[in-house]
Amino acid sequence: MRPPLRIAILECDTPADKVKAKYGTYGDIFERLLKSSALSLGEINPDTDLAISKFDIVNDTKYPNIDDIDAVLLTGSKHDSFADVPWINTLVEFTKKVYSDERVRLIGVCFGHQIIGRALGVPVGRSDIGWEVAVCEVDLTEKGKELFGKEKLYIHQMHRDIVGAWPKGVEPLGTSPRCTVQGMYAAQKLITVQGHPEFNSEIMLEILDGRHKLGIFSAEVYNEASSRAANVHDGLAVGAAFLKFLLDD
Repeated sequence: MRPPLRIAILECDTPADKVKAKYGTYGDIFERLLKSSALSLGEINPDTDLAISKFDIVNDTKYPNIDDIDAVLLTGSKHDSFADVPWINTLVEFTKKVYSDERVRLIGVCFGHQIIGRALGVPVGRSDIGWEVAVCEVDLTEKGKELFGKEKLYIHQMHRDIVGAWPKGVEPLGTSPRCTVQGMYAAQKLITVQGHPEFNSEIMLEILDGRHKLGIFSAEVYNEASSRAANVHDGLAVGAAFLKFLLDD
């Protein structure tokens, strides 16, 4: 695939007010990640070689025309990837359409990773182990080490839903003690991660604060996760892997 890379970001949620005021929508946050990753990769110009469009698919019904794009990126979300509601069902069907296309590629993050799993026919749902939050360690497979250029991956997590099995035709990228399916890959078709390469410590702490106030996180979970929110993470390496995946002919 040759630049400019036409990437449609499907915004599957809206950030908390403080996060949105400083960083914009999740589409804006991912655009910033991809451009920073392009700089670190050094193979494409972030200003001229990335053509990014954004679609709020929760509050609007408009989707990209797949003839006009090269890739679709599905963001994270507070919503359940397994829910039987109209907008999520529409997203799953659109994801199936993209996957069946010979040209357009898929990138999935957290909720987006789970939606791709659901579209490929494997179960998604609540983990029996519970939440995985803040910067966590992921044990990489050999393919994961190759794609991310790391022996271990450290990435922000914010989930208790998981993909329950490896879909047919994908290569595993990594596992963690709380989540077996941490990433999926199929050459020139899809790449996903359960974690959040786009998050920084400020975004993570805002989410932790909000969910602690709502009683979703106990004081113990909140304090322990908060202590890891500012740890070094590999978000840029994941973003670079996304771009290399798109550039791979």
